[in-house]
Amino acid sequence: MLMLDKDTFKTEVLEGTGYVLVDYFSDGCVPCKALMPAVEELSKKYEGRVVFAKLNTTGARRLAISQKILGLPTLSLYKDGVKVDEVTKDDATIENIEAMVEEHISK
Repeated sequence: MLMLDKDTFKTEVLEGTGYVLVDYFSDGCVPCKALMPAVEELSKKYEGRVVFAKLNTTGARRLAISQKILGLPTLSLYKDGVKVDEVTKDDATIENIEAMVEEHISK
């Protein structure tokens, strides 16, 4: 998984082509840490079709707010630099994340 920061987010996500899934997390988010290993497994499953990346919002609060990330965990799917879908908080289960990815890449 690609580790993003406020400097690489624009290049990798907003100016990127194809699908990019961004896992927004913070150091103190226990559900985020619990979900991360499963998301990393998904990244292997969709390698070559979806770029999986993560952004620690602890050091990028303004960036998170600019992307309307209001709660954690949040996983947002971007296509060609535009956010097309996301799951957040209680809906951020591995099943829902995979369903979101499948729905978009199968179009």
